[in-house]
Amino acid sequence: MEATLLKGIFGSRKAVSALSLLAFLSLWEVGSKTGILSPVFLPAPSGVILVLLDMISSGELWPHLFLSLKRIFWGMLIGVGLGWIVGMATGLSPVIGAVLNPILACLYPIPKVAILPLLILYLGIGEASKVGVISIGVFFPVFINTRSGVKGVDSIWILAARSLGASTMSIWFKVVLPASLSYFLSGVRLGSGIALLLLVTSEMIGANSGIGYLILSSADLMLTDRLLAGILITSLLGLLFSYTLDLLEKRLPFN
Repeated sequence: MEATLLKGIFGSRKAVSALSLLAFLSLWEVGSKTGILSPVFLPAPSGVILVLLDMISSGELWPHLFLSLKRIFWGMLIGVGLGWIVGMATGLSPVIGAVLNPILACLYPIPKVAILPLLILYLGIGEASKVGVISIGVFFPVFINTRSGVKGVDSIWILAARSLGASTMSIWFKVVLPASLSYFLSGVRLGSGIALLLLVTSEMIGANSGIGYLILSSADLMLTDRLLAGILITSLLGLLFSYTLDLLEKRLPFN
């Protein structure tokens, strides 16, 4: 009975959310078609979808999307890997934490976009600077969350494992790693949003390709429908990343 009631409540909430989104898009469509909203500044959703479909069918979108996905893949891979390693090290070792934590605490508040011109100076205007700024942006949430997860492991669990004769490596794999995994995934989730932001920003500043470049060039030409199509693509990428992380979290053996 309770399960049926809860299912009905959550089902109705999903229906309300879907209907509210549909109502918002309908009002937007009507406003644009009737002239209440200027189609130059805010074209109708149907027009944005048609432009996006045209870009897909003509093949114009694919080179931009491929390069953006390539940049965000390498940026996420490097940032997540380094963030996890440093987070685990500083959480497990007080000595390493004492050495690295003050340095990272000073670097963390610096806006990552402000580092991009420096990276362009060091690495050039090519792919390395874009991947580098994404990696730096992703590194910090993964590092902070992983370190918090490791330091938050209940000491009773570790003492119990040691009393049962578990080795250090066994404690690390069977106690510390599973207990900190949810924190790590939260860091990756935060990092994916930051990665999208830095990807678009870096492509606007120093690129002639990618979704960010597509958005900026469309704005320069007052092609608002193409601009909104680019924004829609970034939104869909964010949803895809979030769904993938949810699926991964459910399938991991530690859960």
